[in-house]
Amino acid sequence: MSLLRDHDLARAFDRASHSYDRLTSLNPGYRTDLLRSARRLRLPGDGAGLRVLDLGCGTGASTRALLRAAPRARITAVDASAGMLRRALAKPWPARVRFQHLTAEEVATSGEGPFDAVFAAYLFRNVTDPDAVLGSVRTLLRPGGRLAVHEYSLSGSRTHRALWSAVCRGVVIPAGTLTGDGALYRHLRHSVTDFDTAPAFAGRLRRAGFTEVRVAPVAGWQTGIVHTFLARNGAATATEDTR
Repeated sequence: MSLLRDHDLARAFDRASHSYDRLTSLNPGYRTDLLRSARRLRLPGDGAGLRVLDLGCGTGASTRALLRAAPRARITAVDASAGMLRRALAKPWPARVRFQHLTAEEVATSGEGPFDAVFAAYLFRNVTDPDAVLGSVRTLLRPGGRLAVHEYSLSGSRTHRALWSAVCRGVVIPAGTLTGDGALYRHLRHSVTDFDTAPAFAGRLRRAGFTEVRVAPVAGWQTGIVHTFLARNGAATATEDTR
């Protein structure tokens, strides 16, 4: 199967937006894992005085995780899918959260930023040029700014690859097909198996100029399938919390 890209992928998410929250709620630990990754940013002071970018916010589950992890931060959430954004905007949000209809590639030239932190959940395996997007993220981040990427990125183990394929065949694709969105969920399966392994994506971050790169697994059945990648845009300044 050829992967969906750019406008085709955005349209597929538009079509699937009506059932997306319902399907992700069937995934044990989905929201808990997002919250754990957002907290791994370790933003000081509950995010007071900080600007945070949620890159690829979808229907707002990652935005909600950021809001819980840093309740005093100002959050800008962007997504390429108008349908997913409509679902996000229909939910209640405090005034310090705002949404923008932008692709990951467009954010760097939109006048947004600079940001103290960037959170990207389930984004990088869906972009055409992940290296270019990482370069854009670096331009958006302040020196020493923090990046957390929450992503389906297999460990490299054959066992984890087989488990992912079995879950997709037995649960994900049948459920997506019932809602009329089988093409998107077939894309989901192959976007994961075709994407970087966790060690390879960590290497990609280092080559892009990020420092202090760390990889942390999530818990539960997704261990070895989903990881949090943590990094800095250069060295932290002396005034930053480096715990």
